[in-house]
Amino acid sequence: MAITGNGSLTISLSVFVISAAFLLKVEGQNLGTDNVSVIEGEMATISCRVKNNDDSVIQLLNPNRQTIYFRDVRPLKDSRFQLVNFSDNELRVSLSNVSLSDEGRYVCQLYTDPPQEAYADITVLVPPGSPIMDSQEDVVSEGNETELTCTAMGSKPAASIRWMKGEQELTGKMTVDETYDGMFTVTSRLRLTVSKEDDGAPVSCIIDHPAVKDLRAQRYLEVLYQPEVKIVQAFPEGLTREGENLELTCIAKGKPQPHQISWLRVDDDVPSHTVITGSDLFIENLNKSYNGTYRCVASNAVGEAYDDYILFVYDAPTTIPAPTTLNLDNTQDSRAGDGAPQKIDHAVIGGVVAVVMFAILCALIVLGRYFARHKGTYFTHEAKGADDAADADTAIINAEGGHNNTEEKKEYYI
Repeated sequence: MAITGNGSLTISLSVFVISAAFLLKVEGQNLGTDNVSVIEGEMATISCRVKNNDDSVIQLLNPNRQTIYFRDVRPLKDSRFQLVNFSDNELRVSLSNVSLSDEGRYVCQLYTDPPQEAYADITVLVPPGSPIMDSQEDVVSEGNETELTCTAMGSKPAASIRWMKGEQELTGKMTVDETYDGMFTVTSRLRLTVSKEDDGAPVSCIIDHPAVKDLRAQRYLEVLYQPEVKIVQAFPEGLTREGENLELTCIAKGKPQPHQISWLRVDDDVPSHTVITGSDLFIENLNKSYNGTYRCVASNAVGEAYDDYILFVYDAPTTIPAPTTLNLDNTQDSRAGDGAPQKIDHAVIGGVVAVVMFAILCALIVLGRYFARHKGTYFTHEAKGADDAADADTAIINAEGGHNNTEEKKEYYI
């Protein structure tokens, strides 16, 4: 290169042009990679990618900056590293049976001037062991508070714990402890007040961790509660009336099962002839002096409860004689084909009786009119000769024989 008076300026321009061209070339070769999360014991894959490579060398270094692969050659003697793909644009390497010691920052390096580097962080996930669930007490009485604990041990990162009672999500108090080897132990405590509805309810602690799914422990609540009492009227089905019998049944349920059931009459004694058999009460021949409140009391180890029955005796029903059934056909079989007795409709019987009574009434009217028209004095031929006689003897003589000379007449009665 010739140097003139302005030689220094020419050299400076030349260096600037060469440097600018080199920088444009390096910036066009983009090197990239990705972070990797892997579960302990499984396989991790690291990919070093180059965009617009000009035959520059790619290599992969471990966290200690030891070369794992130089192009497609593996200088490191760890056989868990295997080449998956090598080309001008990618170097892809797998690492099997990952352990916690493999965690760290791996370097993808491109031999340019200056060299380019991209970093892939490998995070090793360690799932927790099966959760351990415990309770303060196995059996709890209704209205009391109990505490449940759930522990997830040996995880990385720390797990989180959720609580469920049936379909209801509950909130516990969680503590996290880190062990000497970088692992975490998580404990959650749940306190809840139970009722009789909680007896047999499932309570679950659910472990949330990126390395595991659907990890949980479950147990069922056992709750003791006092009896539930209900009185049922077994007889009669309707109103209680004088002279009838009364039967009541006391139904009691609890946990534990009620061991004692008793009957009493509030503010008075039960009738003297009342029969009480366990949970049943029987009174015969009711009368209004038995009116009052009858109580069934049941008890168990938790407590006692009762139910009341108010007795009100009504008047006995008025007796109405049954109607007489008219049998129109004495020859008809008393049973139908299916064995049921024959019955005559009362409306038909009433209609027949009405027709008969109407016919009798019409006949009486006709006879009355007939006798009314033919009532009076009637003269016959036998008495005709007595009209002209001078005395009684002559009248008799004329009446007996006088009709021979008279013209014969006929009389008709209609």
